[in-house]
Amino acid sequence: MGQGAPYKLSKLPPERDKVETIKILRSAAKASLAIAELKGIAQTIPNQKMLINAVVLQEAKDSSEIENIITSTDELYEALTSNKTQIKSEIKEVVNYRRSIFLGYEIVQKQGFIRVNDIIKIQQDLIENNAGISSTPGTVLKNDQTGEVVYTPPQDKQEIEELLTNFINHFNEPESELSPLINLAILHYQFESIHPFYDGNGRTGRIMNILYLILNDLLEIPILYLSSYIIKNKGDYYRLLNAVNKSEEWENWILYILKAVEVTSKQTIAQIQSIRELLKSTISQVKKNAPKIYSKELVENIFEQPYTKIEYITSKLGVERKAASRYLRKLKEIGILESKKVGKEVIYINKELITLLKKSH
Repeated sequence: MGQGAPYKLSKLPPERDKVETIKILRSAAKASLAIAELKGIAQTIPNQKMLINAVVLQEAKDSSEIENIITSTDELYEALTSNKTQIKSEIKEVVNYRRSIFLGYEIVQKQGFIRVNDIIKIQQDLIENNAGISSTPGTVLKNDQTGEVVYTPPQDKQEIEELLTNFINHFNEPESELSPLINLAILHYQFESIHPFYDGNGRTGRIMNILYLILNDLLEIPILYLSSYIIKNKGDYYRLLNAVNKSEEWENWILYILKAVEVTSKQTIAQIQSIRELLKSTISQVKKNAPKIYSKELVENIFEQPYTKIEYITSKLGVERKAASRYLRKLKEIGILESKKVGKEVIYINKELITLLKKSH
């Protein structure tokens, strides 16, 4: 991406010998094994929603952090649980991102492919703005520290639309000869380089990553996200992305994304195992110390919603408010939940699960 000079972005696919070196193939094999193990372990969790909720919220937080939108896990859960109408703008952005992931997931489940209009729909939901594809020239990417223009994405709306059509054709291609994980790296590079929107390109691109993994049957549910890895290796991410644009140095970029898939798959496997162990020990604890209120659904609910309240229990278990309130107070009494007053509401927190989720990344 030389000094912000106008750059003609090539359409997909790139030359095969540049994206399928021996090093890349070896790395792809390791990443494929790790993600296959993750897919298998995810299937062993009895309630998939527990997993999706925990991982998706962490991703929303991490992905937004890449854009310098900083929030805490506690603030996010509180915002999702309480009826507060005044929410800080950073928290709202993260909550929107979470909602947009679920929107993309629903689209993929429903139709089994993604259209250009679906990408626009996801981005518009994310930033709550319907400006659509950039139509005014002048978008440039600058170095935060120096202000230097490092990349000028395509400026012409017609060119952007053609590049997006080309991108989506390769995104949906069912029988690509390349490993889907190598393709993931190529597609992620291409979307970030097209930079089709005024705002939300990075976050939209990261949502496209998970949708691609699901469409290619590498995962069944949206639980693998590369944002935590990118945060830890942010300098390399931008440097390697730029190197592809400057001189088509594909190898190191693809190796970076494959490593991110491998490392993050292993981290998520460890997180799932920890959640599973905690669920098991919590069930034992409730059975032993509060047998009269024990039910599998009750315990699963406080894992599905680590910040919970009376309404959630009445709705999920089909019980009256009085009973739901008694259950939550009892779980607090035996040390499983803590309570916190937010406005006029009392919110109950699965403290051990929250601690575990904070530690996971």
